[in-house]
Amino acid sequence: MSAAAQPSPRRVPELPFRTRLAIFIRLLAIQGAWNYESLLGNGIGFCVEPALQLLPEGIHSARFKSALAREAHYFNAHPYLASIAVGALARAELDGEPPERIERFRTALCGPLGSVGDRLVWAGWLPLCSLASLALFGIGAGTLAVLAFFLVAYNIGHFGLRIWGLRTGWTHGLRVATALGNPVLRQGPQQIGRLAALATGIAIPLALGRVIGPGRNLIGFVLVAVALGSLLIVRLKGRIDGWRLSLFVLAAFVLISVIP
Repeated sequence: MSAAAQPSPRRVPELPFRTRLAIFIRLLAIQGAWNYESLLGNGIGFCVEPALQLLPEGIHSARFKSALAREAHYFNAHPYLASIAVGALARAELDGEPPERIERFRTALCGPLGSVGDRLVWAGWLPLCSLASLALFGIGAGTLAVLAFFLVAYNIGHFGLRIWGLRTGWTHGLRVATALGNPVLRQGPQQIGRLAALATGIAIPLALGRVIGPGRNLIGFVLVAVALGSLLIVRLKGRIDGWRLSLFVLAAFVLISVIP
């Protein structure tokens, strides 16, 4: 086949800035209407709606109403990675894809966006930022400094993931499956998990040193707590996720640090 006969790459339409901004702001409230029947479905419809306003038939047309109703159906995914689905579904609706194809696409997205998001954020980025903040506390930082560091660090990843997801979903549309092979999604959970393990080894000794203080008045309590904690971990093996246990330990450190 000659080069002239080959199909040209499909041009990605431009999404107006005001529409992108409206979708992003709504993404921050995507769980506002969460329920046990449709889960994130209402939130998906709420976030896609600004893009549906661009349909040539207008917001009072049958096409707009059917598209909005379709996007509000059951959907389950990690709330941060749901931005990928929002961008891809908005593109599909504006491209005029068949409703049956859009429904199959929505169903296929739920599993990957849920499992990858949980491992990347809840089991990776959140514990890493928490442990880094704990290390900052251990080296003598004040309460406001620790809190500010955590909020800035966590939200850099949080907002960055939502922005990337929305742009990626819109760019690829129903072909967004190729973007799910991005190294951030494939290797991110493992790499962040390694960093979290390193942060644990640094943060806990530093935090212990500051909590115990120069007088070592709490050394007996700490040794007993370590022994009981080790026994508890052995007994709970296979019954509780490691990241949940890590967050519990972090919460305990915070409570001990503020007790006069």
